[in-house]
Amino acid sequence: MHSSLVRVQNVFGYFTTVAFCTAIFVALSVLVAPQSPSASIQLRNVQVVKGRPHYYSNKREEYAHIKFDLDADLSSLFNWNTKQVFVWITATYPALSPSAPPSQAIIWDSILNSYSQLHPYTPFDAWKDLPFVGTKKAPPKKAKSSGKKKVPDPEPEPTPGIIKLKNSKPKYQITDVTGKLASQSNVTLELGWNVQPWVGALTWTSKEGQDFGRWKGLKGGKSEAFDLPALKGKSATQETVIQKGTPKPAEAKPVVP
Repeated sequence: MHSSLVRVQNVFGYFTTVAFCTAIFVALSVLVAPQSPSASIQLRNVQVVKGRPHYYSNKREEYAHIKFDLDADLSSLFNWNTKQVFVWITATYPALSPSAPPSQAIIWDSILNSYSQLHPYTPFDAWKDLPFVGTKKAPPKKAKSSGKKKVPDPEPEPTPGIIKLKNSKPKYQITDVTGKLASQSNVTLELGWNVQPWVGALTWTSKEGQDFGRWKGLKGGKSEAFDLPALKGKSATQETVIQKGTPKPAEAKPVVP
């Protein structure tokens, strides 16, 4: 006759085995979900300044301030196993030594939460919808024609993974270990991401041409090469503006935080 402790151990062992097999199935099932991300990045303004890039900097150095437009559709990265997606933009430029890898600096990043992360479901949500609980709200009364203005309907919630930024300011300044950035050539902006699932392995940026089954690589997501402007004088500022028409103030459409 087994003791109570042995029975508890058997039940717990069976539970962990089922949970582990279920987690593996969920992690592998995302391979059948198609992915086709696309993005477009355009430079709007680049400015090189000589000074202290941060309040805690103890020396003056050259740093770049880049404004950009971003139009990305990463909605296909979200599926039943996606918790959130970490997105960033890097500025890449050649190193001083030809044998060294190119230098990279992140100028902007954001966290895109999935719908289930924004609207978590709890057992209380199912309990309060039961008819005998009585927590359902009464239907709204019809508005009387008293000449009052009609309240506009709320805007629809944005789709997770859709990013639209216009003339956006960077979160971080670009600095270099040498302290010099002016007249740097062949600078490009690239979009990258990291998908964080509920269970399973993390997945990173797949560039165009790096297809894996039904997962397609990123279409676009890289700006045209540009040069950083040169400084004039000892503490001057020089900027390069690339935009069409009249400059517009920075604005961004709602993005899933």
